[in-house]
Amino acid sequence: MSLLEARDVGKRYGPVVALDSADLSVDAGEVHALLGANGAGKSTFVKILTGVIQRDGGTVELRGEPVRLSSPAQAARIGLAPVFQDPALVPDLTVAQNVRLTGLSVDAVRARLREMDLDVDFTEQAADVPLPLLRMIDLARAMAHEPQLLLLDEITAALPSDLAERVFAVMQEWRRRGRSVLFITHRLAEVIAVCDRATVLRDGRDVGTVVPQEGGERQIVEHMLGPEAAQAEAKAVEVDETAGVDDGAAAGAGATTLELSELRVGSLAGVSFALRAGEILGIAALEGQGQDDLFAALAGERRTEGGEIRVAGKTLRPRHPYDAVRAGLVLVPADRLLALLPQRSVRENIAAPRYNRLARWGPINPRDERRRVGTAIDALQIDTRAQRQVRRLSGGNQQKVTIARWLASGFRTLLCFDPTRGIDVGTKRQIYALLRRLADDGAAILFFSSELSEFPLVCDRVLTLFGGRITGELAGEGADEASLLRAMHGLVEEVAV
Repeated sequence: MSLLEARDVGKRYGPVVALDSADLSVDAGEVHALLGANGAGKSTFVKILTGVIQRDGGTVELRGEPVRLSSPAQAARIGLAPVFQDPALVPDLTVAQNVRLTGLSVDAVRARLREMDLDVDFTEQAADVPLPLLRMIDLARAMAHEPQLLLLDEITAALPSDLAERVFAVMQEWRRRGRSVLFITHRLAEVIAVCDRATVLRDGRDVGTVVPQEGGERQIVEHMLGPEAAQAEAKAVEVDETAGVDDGAAAGAGATTLELSELRVGSLAGVSFALRAGEILGIAALEGQGQDDLFAALAGERRTEGGEIRVAGKTLRPRHPYDAVRAGLVLVPADRLLALLPQRSVRENIAAPRYNRLARWGPINPRDERRRVGTAIDALQIDTRAQRQVRRLSGGNQQKVTIARWLASGFRTLLCFDPTRGIDVGTKRQIYALLRRLADDGAAILFFSSELSEFPLVCDRVLTLFGGRITGELAGEGADEASLLRAMHGLVEEVAV
């Protein structure tokens, strides 16, 4: 029996077509995936179904009755509750105040969190709560509405494996109760593991509904990219994985560009390592083991409490992100909205770091700027159809812009903190290949990912953190999931270094 039926749904933003006569059907008691490459229209569909934006055409029916939603509050009243791609809490308010903004009781949300074995301080400001916990608070708020349909847009992208498992348990409980879940993710293994059916969008249209367990990842990718593009992608993956190890080994003998000696900051309890030019060094860790403090200190966002940072042999004591940028340490954060000027154009966002290098009254060279920006856009294949405001781009294209700005301005060491979070498989491969090319050209790259499968594809070496200390070192090609997990849990006696 169908719970939700959407037919011929369309949405345009000026010349950009976000949805083009798309259909979606979700049955009662079903976990249904909504899939597609970045920019395919998934988040737009969720926002239409929850009243955040208005559709330009088409119909939506809930339990056979037509509905036209004007606000998320109305959607919640009729049984539709979303968890959006970005945290929906006001940073300067406490968790309790954020809960009350939605008309819910703190007790109801706390009860949902305790069902997931989570203990939250509701007096804490939302800005001080770690991102994974913010996502779980969002989920608890949505569950507290007791909806017939939970709409989860990339909730697991920011979660470590233990919290992701709790989300899957919620989805299974919702199914058991005869309720439904619409689940957006770029992790195809999650789709195969937990979803009954999957609808795939491509260029704003639905191109098929499949049973994930019957066709596996290959079938899904073919629908997402089209048969010809999927075959080309598969060949590219084979080439990348074969060439990446040899290229990384050849690149590993460069001069040391970044060296840490007994660095202490936040939960880091004395970390030492060296990063060489031409090398991609991975950092693998469970949530809260010090990786956030490490990258924040290197990027000048947190002051160190002890130890030393040396860049190209010179001691660096960054007190501000500009100090790190000036030394050639540049950050690509997981939360792209922190790095972008959302109301400004793609060109302005990419060119922004270059303005810091001008003399106080020096001229801007428009021709050189256009050349550098254009080269960076081409290198990353950024879709610029909505280039007048970067906030109009898909999440994957926004993340490409955060990398492109450093390609255009230049850098010595690239700090990549979960750079492929919430990005489709095709765009991930583009970023992997770009990082490898940058390393081959002499760049040094420090790389953290919440997806363990990325480390052997990207890295020459991988260090694991546990309790704020390094617990293991593995060669990139040997960084399989089992070895990483043992070291990430502090089981150092079982790790081959």
